[in-house]
Amino acid sequence: MQYTTLGSSGLRVSRVCLGTMTWGQQNTQADADAQLALALDAGVNFIDTAEMYAIPPRPETYGATEQIIGNWLSRNSAKREQLVLATKIAGNGLAHIRDGSDISPQSLVAAVDGSLKRLQTDYIDVYQLHWPNRRSPHFGRHAVNQVRFSETDSIAQQAEMLAILETLGKLVQAGKIRYCGLSNETPWGISQYLKLSAQHNLPRMVSIQNEFGPLHTKDWPYLIEQCQHENIAYLPWSPLAGGALTGKYLDGQRPAASRWTLVQRNGLFRDTPESNAAIRAFGELAAAHQLSAAQLALAWVNQVDGVSSTIIGATSTSQLAENLAAFELTLSQELLAGVTDFLRQHALPF
Repeated sequence: MQYTTLGSSGLRVSRVCLGTMTWGQQNTQADADAQLALALDAGVNFIDTAEMYAIPPRPETYGATEQIIGNWLSRNSAKREQLVLATKIAGNGLAHIRDGSDISPQSLVAAVDGSLKRLQTDYIDVYQLHWPNRRSPHFGRHAVNQVRFSETDSIAQQAEMLAILETLGKLVQAGKIRYCGLSNETPWGISQYLKLSAQHNLPRMVSIQNEFGPLHTKDWPYLIEQCQHENIAYLPWSPLAGGALTGKYLDGQRPAASRWTLVQRNGLFRDTPESNAAIRAFGELAAAHQLSAAQLALAWVNQVDGVSSTIIGATSTSQLAENLAAFELTLSQELLAGVTDFLRQHALPF
């Protein structure tokens, strides 16, 4: 396993981050325990979760993933200091979480305390804002023109961001969180948080996790370049497009108990002729080099300049083992050229 520094935090994290959002919906406590054992044995020390998990978000499964991790930590307390544990506060729009309200100083304090209790830990290493209060191109909205930037009140947003940073600063001082990060943000949002933290001597955002993979390259190279120059760790989520890149959903297939058999949100995944053509082409490229599509996708994301650690998830230990093996691969120049050709021919197929 290779390791890298998480932005300006000084934390050393594995280049594989174990995603957990299926735990409590598609996976049981026993499944999660097995995945944690396999990942830690492979050298993974970075775990990502969120208060709204399991996915899809429902009142019945709110906080379930954190509780599963907390149960594991209660039995493995000696390993806590070896781990970098990240979680996230849910933003607006989910009625069952604080009545769908915006992230605010009050909701931050309540959310952190709730996560600490469920996780059965005294501190959170990286606490992230799951998505902005303003409308932004997250969760697939960039592809369906749902965002009107003219509706954003910049001054009001900056005031909200400052209040959020001030509260995060108090939570850091209290020892409840160590570092702060973003998720599903834009270059403008990153810039505002950095500016405000510098102006007011408040915690600096050390990381951002955004959707990124061969089927979702909207952040590359511009947002990723900004992260490099600002020393912010870039953490891709959904590098396999919710599993679609493996080909298991081609032509309307819906394997039993797979993610696409569950209710999806915001058009995040779209089953279209364009997406099917892209998935087939990527699978053919991988097969021509004796790789699975999943392994090629993860190995390619891992070598993108600016990527710090890739968030991977799995519903079985066999899937997890296959995914972990991808990070040991070195892609040839011929194969990298093939991916470049693929990207030119299949830009944002979702």
